[in-house]
Amino acid sequence: MSADCRIELLQNGVEYFPALEAAFDGAAREIFLESYIFENDDTGKRIAAALQRAARRGVATHLLLDGFGSRTLAPEIVAGLQQAGVHLLFYRPELGRWRMRRHRLRRLHRKLASIDGTIAFVGGINIIDDMDTPGQIPPRFDYAVRVEGELAGDVACAARHLWELVAWSQLKQRHLPRREIRPCTRAAGEARASFLIRDNLRHRRDIETAYLAAIAGAQHEIVIANAYFLPGRRFRHALASASRRGVRVVLLLQGRVEYVLLHYASRALYGSLLDAGVEIHEYHHSFLHAKVAVVDGRWATVGSSNIDPFSLLLAREANVVVEDPAFAGELRASLERAMREGSRRVMPLQWKNQPRYRRFLAWLSYGAVRMLMGMAGYAND
Repeated sequence: MSADCRIELLQNGVEYFPALEAAFDGAAREIFLESYIFENDDTGKRIAAALQRAARRGVATHLLLDGFGSRTLAPEIVAGLQQAGVHLLFYRPELGRWRMRRHRLRRLHRKLASIDGTIAFVGGINIIDDMDTPGQIPPRFDYAVRVEGELAGDVACAARHLWELVAWSQLKQRHLPRREIRPCTRAAGEARASFLIRDNLRHRRDIETAYLAAIAGAQHEIVIANAYFLPGRRFRHALASASRRGVRVVLLLQGRVEYVLLHYASRALYGSLLDAGVEIHEYHHSFLHAKVAVVDGRWATVGSSNIDPFSLLLAREANVVVEDPAFAGELRASLERAMREGSRRVMPLQWKNQPRYRRFLAWLSYGAVRMLMGMAGYAND
């Protein structure tokens, strides 16, 4: 991490949304906010109000939402934002007639914000109430980071670039001032923190490559918490190889059923991972939405990218990678607490003795996901 970079770990909306709102209220020049989901609930209204306050006092305020994830955004919120002067765009707003084509599957899955080019937020938390699930379920389990310094400039440049790209593609006025926020510079070879994106051009595999490099270099421990875990062969082999050479490999995965197909498809991979010595813990306390990892207590990542074909091959994603023992230790302690208090470990013998119909359902789901990816043109991973 460069000397000019300060990173704070935020867990769940209870820490994230007050920090985001405070940053918006302190903005002087420019705000960018990107989200896959922007819900019409108390949280959505609260953040919308903060954006409106900023726009009314003259801050250039930009809100970029995914056209599918935020397709049900309430008209009254849209009207209120636009009346206050917030510039609102939707990424791929019209799906049109459904066809299994890759460009229709590409979504804006990033959750980030940039304030004046000096403060940024990156993580997995949508603009939605953590407590919106029925049945008195505790808040979603998720993370974000608050960034200041040089890395915040990188986030600002990425946000500005995507806004301009979407505005140009929709023939909309860009609403951007001519001045640059700050140069996009990073201390090459010396930076201990970096901002990684996934797009469909030069950065298609940057996030996956960072994961694979960290796994390959692991000496003691790998802890991964991921909501939708369906890695390709290279990723699975890297985890198994690390486990076989004596590295403790721990996966904290979704225990509750949220998306049925992905939920059961991921279980088709349990057998081979357990056979390789990988620990699998399923989080049942609430819905797991985290996309984080810690390696050897010094390398960590927090972001929006799941480890599944949709995130790694299709969606626009954003992660922060940090090499800092203090930050990695804080994240690891949080994950250990979640495993201890809110998860159940999947034991190899228990998994082998499960009813055959459950295995069949898992492999049927896995085959369906692979077929969908093949139809979309991504069958070789």
